[in-house]
Amino acid sequence: MLGGETAPARGYLLDNARAEAGERFVWLAELFDGVTRGHFDRLGVRVGSRCWEVGAGGRSIPEALAAAVGPTGHVLATDIDPSWLKAGGGYEVRRHDVAADPPPEPGTFDLVHARLVLVHVPDRARALATMAAALRPGGWLLVEDADTALQPLACLDDSGPAQRRANRLREAVRELLTRRGADLRYGRTLPRALREAGLVDVAAAGSFPVGGPACDRLEAATIRHVRGELLAAGLADDAEIDAHLAAIHAGKLDLTLAPLISAWGRRPAEHPPTLG
Repeated sequence: MLGGETAPARGYLLDNARAEAGERFVWLAELFDGVTRGHFDRLGVRVGSRCWEVGAGGRSIPEALAAAVGPTGHVLATDIDPSWLKAGGGYEVRRHDVAADPPPEPGTFDLVHARLVLVHVPDRARALATMAAALRPGGWLLVEDADTALQPLACLDDSGPAQRRANRLREAVRELLTRRGADLRYGRTLPRALREAGLVDVAAAGSFPVGGPACDRLEAATIRHVRGELLAAGLADDAEIDAHLAAIHAGKLDLTLAPLISAWGRRPAEHPPTLG
């Protein structure tokens, strides 16, 4: 976060209101849905399970959960802006702010999941407490968030001007996120945060996609999404952004992402978490 006289901007930088959000959902699903579904399987999501998908964004994870739990289960998908979700798609859709609203149906869910959500939420401890309070005794909370400070580069192979430009623009986007209150080191804190929320049997793993078409397309959609903010903040100019997008389109860059840290913990039966 910048100090001094600069006040932090408000609102989520990568909001759902723009068309690029839909593109981002597609490529994030391509990159990470296999990882997330693997955790669902290991945590025992099955026919009849009750699941809450927090900050769902797009449809892919709610649809995967709905397929896993079947007609005897229940999937609730919530978001501050649920416009990309599909009512009647086998899951329930609600507008919900996990950091401000009370937990829906507290004490009833077998699994609560959030991916790439809490890093952008100012009151992360409150959000975690809300999710933990929604779990039934023995239920699992799975939180997945990026840690861009662990690996801040867009191009690991910083071998030429196009790669160095990509890395400068990645740093500019990180600066915008910081100004909006994102914690770029949040992923690594997840195991401790889950324990502090009262959960047990906490463990974590990381996923680190390196290169490929999905990374390229996600980068292009992200840069288009935040182009206006980059220009307004003086962090990039039109020529630099256009050159970067052209290099992506030409397949000249081996673009990568920050590591996704997945952490999970179980609500104990004897000492259920409560909202503070």
